[in-house]
This record gives sequence, structure tokens and C-alpha cells, in this order.
Amino acid sequence: MLLNHIWGLYAHPKEEWQTIEKRHESLTYSLTHILVVALIPSICGFYAAAHIGWSIGANETIKLTEQSAAYMAIGMYAALIAGVFALAYLIHWMAKTFDASPDFVQSLELAAYTATPLLMVGVAALYPVLWFVACAGILATCYSVYLLYSGVPIMMNIPEEKGFIYSSSVVTCGLVLLVGIMASTVILWSLGFGPVFT
Repeated sequence: MLLNHIWGLYAHPKEEWQTIEKRHESLTYSLTHILVVALIPSICGFYAAAHIGWSIGANETIKLTEQSAAYMAIGMYAALIAGVFALAYLIHWMAKTFDASPDFVQSLELAAYTATPLLMVGVAALYPVLWFVACAGILATCYSVYLLYSGVPIMMNIPEEKGFIYSSSVVTCGLVLLVGIMASTVILWSLGFGPVFT
């Protein structure tokens, strides 16, 4: 069941990584996990932007039109899925450097389950106050990094020392990937695909 691993990653992450490594679910299972969990920030972000409004500082709330919020939510959904797949590709690509030989599905499992806290924290958008969402995002990022550091040695079947360096490389690549996605967003907004405010 889809939620079994999610609960395990929060309750007992190292044991859950070992369970995931032993099972090696199919590509369909990993893909379903990503597609479902990525809906959380997209739907919550849409609802917050179109119906609740964002509070930034002492100013009044900022809302988007429903159509604009829908486009932003669809774009966010596509970017999140693309980001997880890009991270899986980077994990797979770097594996040989660290004497690991995972197949792509293992790399995708690692990327998907590592990204799960970052995707699930999207529920914080239902209280769209900038400081609250930023704090929740920082906590989720810290936990995702912890999951990555604890999961790499288990999923890649390598010693913890190599796993630490491998994980650090993945974090670095992930940050570069995030900057790339943000730059792409800025370029798209400057081309006229930006939000429309009410």
C-alpha cells in the first residue's frame, strides 16, 4: 500500500529503507507514489492562491485568479515530477563513481522517498503566511536530507563513509537542480506566463 512506506519513513526511517531495499517495487509503484504525493503541494497551493490569499508581511492578502492559479498548480506539478526524475537520473549517473550499481528503479525509489517530506509539507500552504510556510519548508528540507543520508548506504549497498560522500554529492546536485528550476520559472514569467492577480 502506498502509505505504508510514508509512515515508516517518519516513524523508523532506517528500518523502512531496509524494507524498501529488500522489496524493490516496480517502476509503476514508484511512479504512482510520485504522481500521488506531488498532488499535495499542487492542490494546496492552488487553493491557497485562488481562494485564501497569501499574506506577505503586514500588507493585505494577495490572490490569483482561478485560471492563473490553475496554470501555476499544473506547472508546479510538472516541475515537481520532473525534479524527482532528474534527481533519480543524477543518483543513477553518479552511482558508478561510488562503486554502486543500482538500476534506475532503485534510483527513482531513493529520489521519490527522499523527496516525500518536501512534497507532503505542501499542506502548509493551506495556512498561506510566508513565515509559516518558509519554516515548514526548512524543516521538511532538513528531514529530506536526513532521509537521503540514511537511505543512500542502504539502497546503494555501499559503506556509510562512501554513502556520506555520495549523499553530499546528491545534495549539491539537488541544489543546482533547484536553482535551475527557479531560473526556468523566472524566464517563463518574463515571457508572459506569470501569475495574474485579482
